[in-house]
Amino acid sequence: MNVLNFLYGEVHYFYPYLNNVKKLLATASFFVVSVVLSAHEFWLQPDKFIYKRGEEINIRFHVGENFEGENWSGDTSRVQHLNFYYSDIKDDLSPAMGIEKGDSIQFSLVDEGTAMVTFNSKNSFIELDSAKFNAYLQEDGLKETIKYRKDHNETDSGGHEYYQRSVKTIIQVGTVYDSTFKQQTELPIDIIPQVNPYTIRNKKEMAVKIFFQQEPLRNTLIKIWHRKKNETIKEEYTTNKDGEVSFDVETNGKWMVSCVKMVRLKDDPKAEWQSYWGSCTWGYNK
Repeated sequence: MNVLNFLYGEVHYFYPYLNNVKKLLATASFFVVSVVLSAHEFWLQPDKFIYKRGEEINIRFHVGENFEGENWSGDTSRVQHLNFYYSDIKDDLSPAMGIEKGDSIQFSLVDEGTAMVTFNSKNSFIELDSAKFNAYLQEDGLKETIKYRKDHNETDSGGHEYYQRSVKTIIQVGTVYDSTFKQQTELPIDIIPQVNPYTIRNKKEMAVKIFFQQEPLRNTLIKIWHRKKNETIKEEYTTNKDGEVSFDVETNGKWMVSCVKMVRLKDDPKAEWQSYWGSCTWGYNK
């Protein structure tokens, strides 16, 4: 018996079901323009982050700028992994996502504890002219890619790229706090807080460690987003030799840590680059 059947059919800890969300991105062109203009953050957005036992949890897939978002227009065809973590349980949530574009995921958790949902998308392809590609590389601090293009006389060439999303959200049910948040996952980019976001004291320092393919992601631009009272504050850091950054956390509003890793492809007939877009969200109900 798999974990989902155990939770869903036997003990009733966890009840995922379909919820077709009618609101879609206005047009496909909006998404393309967003990518070009750096409106390309992608994250998992619960309706709130702290729940009571048995309370319904709704998680949407958001894409947008400035930690404000529109509901993603993707569907099950774009899912590579969609997993649920709770205590020592990991299970596949992809069957809980409908075939309609823009579906969200809903479930409830009867037991108290810290839980986590992770999503890794399948590759998508984008082609940009040289000016737009260079601007995008600069905006996201992709220094290695910029240097490679300069060293190989590619700066004036367009960019052909596969990209995929590698995101997670951490939620809290009740007042039992555990280390679920610190589990390393299957995500290509895995952003892991080093302290439970729901036990940290207000304005205390939090360290976050970032892994790429299970190894620390060093010397990489990291963006920290804090949205409260309809305002977003963004700060930028660079990971150290251990793949870590540290910053002070206010226990209000919602938070996101995001970054990008790009690697050169060899002998691919369509693209020269593969990028991975990572994010981790959590928040407080005030």
